[in-house]
Amino acid sequence: MDPLSDILSVLKPVSYKSGGFDVPSALSIRFPRYEGVKCYAVVSGQCWLSVDGVPDAVLLTAGDCFLLPHGRSFSLATDLSFPPMDFETYRRKVRNGIPAPSKDSDACYMVGGYFTLDGGHAAILLKSLAPIVHIRNDSDRTAMRWILECMNREVRNSQPGSPLVLQQLAYTMLVQALRLHLTEGARGGVGWLYALADKQMNAAICTMHDDPAHSWTLQELAESVGMSRSAFTTKFRETVGETPMEYLTRWRMLLAGERLKKSNESISVIASSFGYESESAFGKAFKRVLGASPRQYSFGSRQVS
Repeated sequence: MDPLSDILSVLKPVSYKSGGFDVPSALSIRFPRYEGVKCYAVVSGQCWLSVDGVPDAVLLTAGDCFLLPHGRSFSLATDLSFPPMDFETYRRKVRNGIPAPSKDSDACYMVGGYFTLDGGHAAILLKSLAPIVHIRNDSDRTAMRWILECMNREVRNSQPGSPLVLQQLAYTMLVQALRLHLTEGARGGVGWLYALADKQMNAAICTMHDDPAHSWTLQELAESVGMSRSAFTTKFRETVGETPMEYLTRWRMLLAGERLKKSNESISVIASSFGYESESAFGKAFKRVLGASPRQYSFGSRQVS
């Protein structure tokens, strides 16, 4: 798999809620803080998005998609002059939860989903993203159109299996939004996702992901992307925000954590499979990255499950 697929397979975004809802005309709705990431797209109408800590509201129009990756409270308003209504109050008013599209011609209708990320490692994916990731150019809208049409159809005409279909479509929207942000806007920043937009850094990360157990040296990684060791090390740190060896260790420990949760393999076997000659050295690296010893991590995972 590619690095984005690799990371998403480890973090396992789980759709907590998915579907569609209206922001009625002449109304502002305030949503509370949350854990995870929200991803929605506007099917019809327009509204203003305001996020805590972001000075200016963003106008969303039909076809726009947006990610909210940091869990901050936010408001959606068709009219900024109206005081925000708490979301729970709004839900009580409509009685049936988040409604299907209404006949309000001035309403803004959205589809999308709210995702939680497994394992407590969401920062790997989200920490470098802006509080609002706004995807709005014409080519991006075209790429999203099929997903929006399918989600809109499932919401309007619910059938057996529709909740599952909506979850899968919402997940596809999330992946597509990250891909579009990567190809169109994720340049010039610092973080893992930004690095995937750089040809050489992407290649280096792919090399590590393809064979994480190999005893990679800086020289080998630099040569694999046609750079000198010093230039590679500097560019990787400036682009990713950590050294190549720090990134490699983190990726190994995330994979090792998955093995500990899912298999009955011994710690020594898992340590050896990632190139560690001693269980002690592996344990130190594991605790430094994941905050618990391999035994504690494995026991805690089994207790939760």
